[in-house]
Amino acid sequence: MRDYKKLLLCLDLTDDSEKIAERAKALAARFDASLTLLHVVEYVPVEPMGEALLPAVQIEGELVERAKTRLAELSAKLGLDAAERLILTGNIKAEVVRVAQERGVDLIVIGSRERHGVSILFNFTEDTVLHAAPCDVLSVRLSKE
Repeated sequence: MRDYKKLLLCLDLTDDSEKIAERAKALAARFDASLTLLHVVEYVPVEPMGEALLPAVQIEGELVERAKTRLAELSAKLGLDAAERLILTGNIKAEVVRVAQERGVDLIVIGSRERHGVSILFNFTEDTVLHAAPCDVLSVRLSKE
């Protein structure tokens, strides 16, 4: 197996994020690799002109600030203070792939939930990342929601 030197840990900042982060931390230690933590605040569509623009921008800003706080707390709890932390806004799938390409990432670590029934038909983030990623992807199995 080849060594991984640059890991990208994708977190949605739910309760399961700690489990995913623990796996990525162990891999980074095993391979003496750098670890970048990434959270993407999904793009909130707004009207191009009108009164709705300002509240949507404020909401997005608040979501980014909350994500920064949560990611900092998680990093501290897991001893990952030295890891780079990125909070981006936009399409989650596109941003994960873009960051991996731009930074020459060797391995993306992402959570994956088991799906049944109609939910299998929907295109989820981990599926898109798996097929579009420029590198290996480790999908950490999470419990059902």
